[in-house]
Amino acid sequence: MPERPSIYETEHEDFRKSVRAHLERDVVPFHDQWEKDGHVDREVWRKAGEAGLLAFDVPEEYDGPGIRDFRYNAIIAEEVTRVGASGLGYTLHNDVTLPYLVDVANDEQKARWLPGCVSGDIVTAIAMTEPGAGSDLQGIRTTAVDKGDHYVLNGSKIFITNGILADLVIVVAKTDPDAGAHGISLLVVEEGMEGFSRGRNLDKLGMKAQDTAELIFDNVIVPKANLLGEEGKGFIYLMENLPQERISIANVGIAAIEHVLDMTLEYVKTREAFGKPIGKFQNTRFKLAELATEAYIARVFVNHCIELLNEKKVDPSLASMAKWWVTELQKKTVDECLQLHGGYGYMMEYPIAKAYADSRIQTIYGGTTEIMKEIIGRFLGL
Repeated sequence: MPERPSIYETEHEDFRKSVRAHLERDVVPFHDQWEKDGHVDREVWRKAGEAGLLAFDVPEEYDGPGIRDFRYNAIIAEEVTRVGASGLGYTLHNDVTLPYLVDVANDEQKARWLPGCVSGDIVTAIAMTEPGAGSDLQGIRTTAVDKGDHYVLNGSKIFITNGILADLVIVVAKTDPDAGAHGISLLVVEEGMEGFSRGRNLDKLGMKAQDTAELIFDNVIVPKANLLGEEGKGFIYLMENLPQERISIANVGIAAIEHVLDMTLEYVKTREAFGKPIGKFQNTRFKLAELATEAYIARVFVNHCIELLNEKKVDPSLASMAKWWVTELQKKTVDECLQLHGGYGYMMEYPIAKAYADSRIQTIYGGTTEIMKEIIGRFLGL
């Protein structure tokens, strides 16, 4: 295979070694048990903080490294995917929730929350999806009623990544139910607030060690000091940050594609049928030739998106293109590679089976493939 295109420099590859050391020491030996438990050990977050793997773009004044280079984020996602540690919510923490706290929070809020986000003492989540509203954020029913110095928050959220372990949850709520997108605000709910509770740790098809929960808000008193940004601008903040989330998901997708291709190539070179390795059959060669070509294209595409993201030049249509195309390719690649494993591919003891189960959510969360195409269509003027 041709060498995979890279956008990484020496300092990035040195960082990759640190990520691998953390995963091999603090994650891989325990992940099977975490799959059974339905969540990772809370202490692994603090170990990630000690290893310098959390909240890269937090400024130095709040104990962060102050690095705004998404290549570091991408390396974590690649290495976590490579070892199949799908229970770790680092990518959600680093790529999705932290930008709101770094770019939207005021100085007092930053001083209160960011150091813990860097150390791993604070695990974050963002609560958008509701039982009756997914991709259509304007359809949410969670409300926050202004009571002077605080809001009273009522509603429920579902499918919330890091939902069981999160100490801090950014909640999307309607502060003005009659104002449409202009009536949506972001409130930060913290562990221990009265009326805030967690429902089930949801039993999913894959990503078994990732705590994904229902969150319930029953007359939660949220101080005005926990309003993130300006009231009524929540939808704007979401639209500004969703492109990075979608590039992040696409990056996980290409990392998974490359990983399953590597393991499948190794398998077909050693597994024999009719007296020869199954890799010698034309169907196997042609299929893997196609998948390897598509993987190369996807890698070039994702690398380009990461470079543009660093330059702040990614628009919602490009992010949507990357998100739907790479994740659909991931789904296809994992399915084809499982087929080449034959009956063994259906056994959970083989990593390809876990990769198959873990991959299925990729075309759904962060905006479904169908919604991505709708966004692209609108940008095309259709």
